[in-house]
Amino acid sequence: AARVCRRWHEAASQPALWHTLTLSPPLAGRPAKSGTKTEKKLLASLEWLMPSRWLASPVPGSPSSSFPIATPGPRSQVLRLLNLMWLPKPSGRAMTPGPGFPRLEELCLASSTCNFVSNEVLDRLLHGSPHLRLLDLRGCARITPAGLHDLPCQELEQLHLGLYGMSDRLTLAKEGSLLLTQKWCHTLQELDLSGQGFSEKDLEQALAAFSGTPGGLHLALCSLNLRGTRVTPGTGH
Repeated sequence: AARVCRRWHEAASQPALWHTLTLSPPLAGRPAKSGTKTEKKLLASLEWLMPSRWLASPVPGSPSSSFPIATPGPRSQVLRLLNLMWLPKPSGRAMTPGPGFPRLEELCLASSTCNFVSNEVLDRLLHGSPHLRLLDLRGCARITPAGLHDLPCQELEQLHLGLYGMSDRLTLAKEGSLLLTQKWCHTLQELDLSGQGFSEKDLEQALAAFSGTPGGLHLALCSLNLRGTRVTPGTGH
């Protein structure tokens, strides 16, 4: 709607007009558009909506992907996209990154099944989000520690990377957990690595980052989930 003309663009930019954004499947009898085009339009729409200080989250149990839009408080910026089917985008001309979401504090891309959320998708959503506090990537097996380490957020408090009931059929990274704990060891309150494939030695190095806080800094960590990993009773010693 915003692309029709200047007046339509001005009208579409008014938060009062936006209450619900519904991304429905194609109507019966209409040819389905390719998944990559749909994903591209979804990301472009979200990048346009979020700088206007709106809140997006899915409607539980909805047959389509429906996102109610509301105006949150000045410090509240939340984006939850649960159980969306993300499809890989074919390689081509590099896209210019959008403005990002500079006030975003919480991003949830959790899925109960394996999906195609990649480092590229994560970077496109979070390249301008230095104030992120919560990142929920449960089920996103293609995200790597290096991709997370490159994010601009420096004070992440909750990181959920659990892979529940799906890791047996995936090729998982065996090292790199240290990149996560070194970056956020002083701010992380909750860390979930359940089902990840990190080696025992790699986990030992990662957990060592939480021991000994120079300068008497208080350790923030209060919840650590290593269920289904290669951790042993002596790993944290």
